[in-house]
Amino acid sequence: MKSIGASLKSGNWRSLIACFLYFDTGFTVWVLLGPLAPFVAKSLGLGPAEQGLLVAVPVLSAAILRVTLGNLFQSVNGRTLALFGIALSAVGPLVLALPIVPSYALLLVLGVFLGVGGASFAVALPMAGSTYAPKVQGLVLGLAAAGNIGAVLDGFMFPGLAEHYGWQRATLAALPLLALAALALVFFAEDKSVKSGSKGGAALAFLATLVGMVVLVLLAHAGAFGSGKAGLLLLPVAGALIAIAVLPKRYRAMLAMRDTWALMLVYSITFGGFVGMSSYVSLLLVNLYQMTKVDAGLNLAAFAFTGAMLRPLGGLIADRLTGVRALLVLLSAISLFDFAFALLMPPLAGGIALLFAMYVGFGLGNGATFQLVPQRWPKQSGVMTGLIGAAGGIGGFYLPVVMGIAKESTGNYQIGFATFGVLAALATATVFVLRHEWLVWAMPEAGEPAGVAVNANATLAPSS
Repeated sequence: MKSIGASLKSGNWRSLIACFLYFDTGFTVWVLLGPLAPFVAKSLGLGPAEQGLLVAVPVLSAAILRVTLGNLFQSVNGRTLALFGIALSAVGPLVLALPIVPSYALLLVLGVFLGVGGASFAVALPMAGSTYAPKVQGLVLGLAAAGNIGAVLDGFMFPGLAEHYGWQRATLAALPLLALAALALVFFAEDKSVKSGSKGGAALAFLATLVGMVVLVLLAHAGAFGSGKAGLLLLPVAGALIAIAVLPKRYRAMLAMRDTWALMLVYSITFGGFVGMSSYVSLLLVNLYQMTKVDAGLNLAAFAFTGAMLRPLGGLIADRLTGVRALLVLLSAISLFDFAFALLMPPLAGGIALLFAMYVGFGLGNGATFQLVPQRWPKQSGVMTGLIGAAGGIGGFYLPVVMGIAKESTGNYQIGFATFGVLAALATATVFVLRHEWLVWAMPEAGEPAGVAVNANATLAPSS
């Protein structure tokens, strides 16, 4: 295999940098409520479940919007789409900086717009990979997706700024970062992916999903899906149904494939764990260990840096060994770490060590998962990035919500960690059962188009 430098020079590395910055700043905006949540909770007097929902709504919004944004990428130039996404991502910080005290309902609505930053994943990754050969996709997509290092900026910047200027004004720090990403996109981004389908129809589908998410969040807040915890747990189901309903029929057919659901489950553990824990870990450390808000933010930054930096390594390892083999090890490890936390409820030092180990698994697992996507679906990478990315976001929604419910119901987090330990074990078992079929297409020979060899259920794939 070529050296890393030669592999990056084989495509448009400037466009790769622009895509990285786009996802990085989008991620920063996406999870900015995480490190600010302790400040918001104190300001508005929020309970544990309300805190969990507050940080979970942007995660869910990104999950649902990724589906229709990925669909829109199939027919619209990625650079144009990315600039549009940056403009929507700026809505939250601009409104929060106004001299008003926002209501909890307004924060939930703004959380939907913050989620547009996380939805950038469905554009940044396929655009970055569009100028590179299939045999280096794991490395390239891992580097582009290392933009989730944006969570590091959240942990470093926002708690300190909130201490000095207030949590609302602190959000303005995201705007220069968005402007930097926009400039990089204008001058460097290139999208060589094949486009098809209706631009107008795809644009209307995205708009319908955005408006639908705002309505759903307000309905859930009003108790329309049932009072208390049940309504919160049903919110992702309603959002997913909206996104699926507005997708073209040929893309809905992707949901009839077993491999789609299997990789969605895997990514709900790896990326869902990363973004969900990044959204909630500040609250976890403050509530469980009485850590100061600023120290909790710094720990978030360290965890997120670890996970983000290891994502490209996970993709590189998967290029060498296949994502299948890598995921069997990583998912098993994540499950064990979750169960260990649930059983031991360790003191501060042990808790930090286990959380660090989880982030190692999350980062490597994210890179390994997306090494598989362009191999399995070479002609539908945009929509599949959206669908599988959505599953990761839904997993990230449930993590803070379940943690908040566990804390409010039992006074501790044991049930929350145990729940995600079980889900990680289920994902491990799924990959183990499918491993022989997946290895057929998971590592094409050098120079062979990705995804030419697929398993038996590939007959369900839609034509491009």
